[in-house]
Amino acid sequence: MARRDEILAHLDDLLTPDAFDDYGPNGLQVPGSGEVTTVVTGVTGQLELFERAAELGAQLVIVHHGILWDFHPRRLSPLQAGRLRVLLESDISLAAYHLPLDAHPDIGNNALIADGLECASREPFAEHHGQTIGFAGRFAADGIPIADLVGRVREFTGREPLLLGAGPDRVGSIGVVSGGAANDLTAAIDAGLDAFLTGEPAEHVMAEAREAGVHFIAAGHYATETFGVRRIGDLVAERFGVEHVFVDIPNPV
Repeated sequence: MARRDEILAHLDDLLTPDAFDDYGPNGLQVPGSGEVTTVVTGVTGQLELFERAAELGAQLVIVHHGILWDFHPRRLSPLQAGRLRVLLESDISLAAYHLPLDAHPDIGNNALIADGLECASREPFAEHHGQTIGFAGRFAADGIPIADLVGRVREFTGREPLLLGAGPDRVGSIGVVSGGAANDLTAAIDAGLDAFLTGEPAEHVMAEAREAGVHFIAAGHYATETFGVRRIGDLVAERFGVEHVFVDIPNPV
């Protein structure tokens, strides 16, 4: 058993959420039990995740996408009330880490993706609200064939990526920003990268990527953001001696 507040203090120290101007609050969003024996992690705070956490007897849920956002109405909708009802009745705490978990150089989504694609080196890339949250990776020697890169994305994310644009046959560099970062294609073009990977495409990127000579790879918003939160759960389990269960609720987007 571990103290919830000690777990979250450790994550705050690790992820430094106060350094980010985010789209919603990071850290504890819903308080529940102060004692934790089981932690559930998932990508998005939603009713199914909370119901499964309750079935697993979890006291703490950690997600990448929380349930509180600046763009939501400042009142409880029936949907939000249903989510909160499960958490409160089951005495489950909810914590969320959004941009801090994208940006972390070791356990963040983008660092883990760049490493998973076997980049030989990487450096910070793509600024959001004053902080870089992505990574630009470089491949060894003279790069890798685009078919090999697509294969690595497919194997690492577990889904078929969408390939747009018209980059070089051999890819020497790639920008990585998980989730819904199609507009960061501009940063990849400005940086002279051969390819750019994010989760979701946008209508305008096909022409822009083709005309700029860049490969645009959409690998799935959900699929590109499973890595960081799962790694957090594993680290918490190892450090605090609690059980960790990653609950996979696949999303085709």
